[in-house]
Amino acid sequence: MSVQTIKQNTNNPIRHLTKLFHFLEPYKFKCALTITTLVINATITLILPVFVRQFIDGSATEDLAKINQIGILAFLATLLFGFGTSLRYALVSRLGEQVVADIRKELFAHTIRMSQSFYENLMTGEILSRLNTDTTLVLTVISSSISVALRSTLLLCGGLVLMLITSFKLTFLTIVLVPFVLLPVFLLTRKLRNLTKENQDRIAEGAGNVSEALNATNAIQANNHEELSIKAFFEITDRYIESTNRRIFIRGLMTMVIISLCFTSVGLVIYIGTRDMLNGVITPGELTQFVIYAVMVGGAVTVLSEVWGELVRAAGATERLFEILEISDSVEDPTDPVLLSQPVQGSIEFRNVSFQYQNRPEISVLDNVSFTVKPKETVAIVGPSGAGKTSTFQLLLRFFDPQQGKILIEGIDIRDISKKDLRNCLALVPQDPVVFSDTARENIRFGRPDATDEEVIQAAISGAAHDFLNEFPGGYDTLLGERGMLLSGGQKQRIALSRAILRSTPILLLDEATSSLDSVSEVAVQEALNHMAAQTTTIVIAHRLATVKKADRILVFDKGKIVAEGTHEQLVAEGGLYAKLAALQFD
Repeated sequence: MSVQTIKQNTNNPIRHLTKLFHFLEPYKFKCALTITTLVINATITLILPVFVRQFIDGSATEDLAKINQIGILAFLATLLFGFGTSLRYALVSRLGEQVVADIRKELFAHTIRMSQSFYENLMTGEILSRLNTDTTLVLTVISSSISVALRSTLLLCGGLVLMLITSFKLTFLTIVLVPFVLLPVFLLTRKLRNLTKENQDRIAEGAGNVSEALNATNAIQANNHEELSIKAFFEITDRYIESTNRRIFIRGLMTMVIISLCFTSVGLVIYIGTRDMLNGVITPGELTQFVIYAVMVGGAVTVLSEVWGELVRAAGATERLFEILEISDSVEDPTDPVLLSQPVQGSIEFRNVSFQYQNRPEISVLDNVSFTVKPKETVAIVGPSGAGKTSTFQLLLRFFDPQQGKILIEGIDIRDISKKDLRNCLALVPQDPVVFSDTARENIRFGRPDATDEEVIQAAISGAAHDFLNEFPGGYDTLLGERGMLLSGGQKQRIALSRAILRSTPILLLDEATSSLDSVSEVAVQEALNHMAAQTTTIVIAHRLATVKKADRILVFDKGKIVAEGTHEQLVAEGGLYAKLAALQFD
């Protein structure tokens, strides 16, 4: 399944619940034990009306010994019923929690491994909605609804059989009335199914809106968009309420119709049964037993109608979960990956590479781009915004694959190298670095989790982060806040640089890595980068040409093409686009 078709599947959702069997399989014993206790409980429930009949008919014959015997058996059955109910509740509750935990683990593992094209088409909030809200609905089904549905089904089937044994005539009448009860279920369920799916989509829409707004509070407040953002969220919430109200109305209507028809049918059966009792066709105990079974069957139908709504809702949630789980990654690992020779020297080649993003196929981000980078060479990429510079890094990291051409490292097509091995060769310092809600120490160690504290500190010194980190009250153990809210833009870049330095990879990718640094910090960082450049292959993206004047070569990008190549002095002398950019910055 592709991301583009994720919202087009509207088939009968109940079948999607069968996909949960994959997650139930490891817990076969618990499932079997749960079903066993459920069957025992349902059997005891079906036996109890027989005791009631024997009580009534026994008292009519004044058989005290028989009544005592029945009473003891009924008491023991009740104790067993209570124990079985408690055990069943514990089993299904634990089973539900464990299965949902497994689903969340698999969903998170699946999404975190997906390539960036996956995130182009799904908002983070929508993924979070499926990870939390939809899995909660699945939890309700496994820990409650399915158990209740199975128990009610057993009571329905067993009750009908025992009704038939008690009175064929009254059972036949009941069966004739059943279609009039079930017909509204099927008619209203279709409407309920569509409303449930719509309801879940509204929840995901709201979660996506909130996630986007909370991640952009600075921009919202700086542009005085608070009221517009609030209005947009209120509108989404109102659409959710409207959808919920329609679903609740249909659910309530279905319940009302079924309850009314069920108990009207039971009342009719009692009326005819009473006439038969007065005529001596059945005993008072048999009539009472039949009425209890009829009420039991009617109650089971009512419960099933309620549970059916829950199953439909949870099936919609299950469908949404598996829509993500069944999406295949557009950037797949090779089945038989080629191993890079160690140590990796760091040679890179782009060979006739063309690339368009999936959601903008009409725009060529890169158009037949070819260039090489020699081991230990420093190459700069410059050009106006939108020229394709950052996309070059994204392709090199295999966040995306090009539609045409090849990218080679050490002469090997990167599509033939496992993504893990490929990225172990690369260290990226992005223009907008990611800082996690953790300590400064762990944020730097993120580059290499097995690094010692001494290695972390040395990387921070090289990345010009050591001094400002020591000024924090907690030093390296200071929590940096969500998305590094305690740090300035320059401090974030120094954390990212330190992280990349710690990785110590043969290829270093710098995307405007010093754009937010002050002059003093930039000099210190530039010295560290110059030292690293002697040991690594380095590609630098920069708008500030002063930072790339000493590069071995400069590639000038414009509209997805390389329009010039050479050293700073050569490109200035040629008088092309680079010379114009240089004139704007240096003159």
